[in-house]
Amino acid sequence: MPQKARIVLISDNHGLVKAITDIRSQYCHGEYLLHCGDSEMPAYMLDGFASVQGNNDDYNAYPARRILNIAGHRILMVHGHRDMFFGHYDMLADRAKQQGCDIVMFGHTHIYHDSVIDGIRILNPGSIWRNRDGSEPSYMVIDLEEGKISVKRMTYHI
Repeated sequence: MPQKARIVLISDNHGLVKAITDIRSQYCHGEYLLHCGDSEMPAYMLDGFASVQGNNDDYNAYPARRILNIAGHRILMVHGHRDMFFGHYDMLADRAKQQGCDIVMFGHTHIYHDSVIDGIRILNPGSIWRNRDGSEPSYMVIDLEEGKISVKRMTYHI
């Protein structure tokens, strides 16, 4: 039987506690809750989330990177401020390949992004607080199966 999993991916809430509380209560049925940094919150407030350190987070609260194995996929999770120049997603793809990953999840830019570069799925949920492209705050719901990745953009209403 193929492995399946659902991931709820958020990033860059910049201290907006309500966003964390809302997501945690809406998605409490076995989903993986992932946060790509810049929560600006102590780790205990992100209970239930796997998080990485953003450029605005305390430097000892979260790891800089995580590698997760979920539903037959190997995922590199970073904030992005140390792993690419703005818009150079090929750098993220290269880093993921070096780690044997087929997916990279990142934040930092506050811009929703979903692409494939050199066989690596590049995912950024945008900011659950404020997107820099003027779009509404957003996050992602990702359904994984072995060999398949389905992504849905979700709007967060503050």
